[in-house]
Amino acid sequence: MKRLFVVMGVTVFLCACNNEEYTPKPKGYFRIELQKKDYVPVTSDDYPFTFEIPSVSYTIEVSKNNKDTKSDWLDIYYPFYKARIYCTYTPVNRHNFREAAEDSYRFVYRHTVKADAIEENPFAYPQKRIYGILYTLSGNTASPVQFTVTDSTKHFFRGALYFDGCTPNQDSLKPVINYISDDIAHIISTFRWK
Repeated sequence: MKRLFVVMGVTVFLCACNNEEYTPKPKGYFRIELQKKDYVPVTSDDYPFTFEIPSVSYTIEVSKNNKDTKSDWLDIYYPFYKARIYCTYTPVNRHNFREAAEDSYRFVYRHTVKADAIEENPFAYPQKRIYGILYTLSGNTASPVQFTVTDSTKHFFRGALYFDGCTPNQDSLKPVINYISDDIAHIISTFRWK
């Protein structure tokens, strides 16, 4: 019996003396199931524009013709992902167009504190009078995607993607950010002025 304890003790001792270093595993995240979608038009006689949004989202009118800013605010809400594209439409003229464009630029570049990089992708569809910039912000920013759409004479529309009630984490949100970025590209490509 003594021999058994000695053999077991030596075995435990030899197994415990493993010289391999421990490497911690990175933090894991739950897999996010992306919903199948098709697109539906957003049209209203109240707005001078139309575009298509995915069927897994819906619009919420926040403010119509705000008396202070003369702007319309609406949200495109994704309930499954708790994501929201905050949209603002502002009628412009040659006097206030530059101010609207500079405000939008400042909103984007407020994120430089957390952003690793900000990529500007200008786009133009002259036949539809659609011009704008798509901003992609990398890093743990509160708003990973923002965009502007204008005809450069009368209309200015901007959108910014945010997630409700979560700490920005590019690693865990990346699949949803890519999913909604595709929708933003679709919004831009289907955008029309009335």
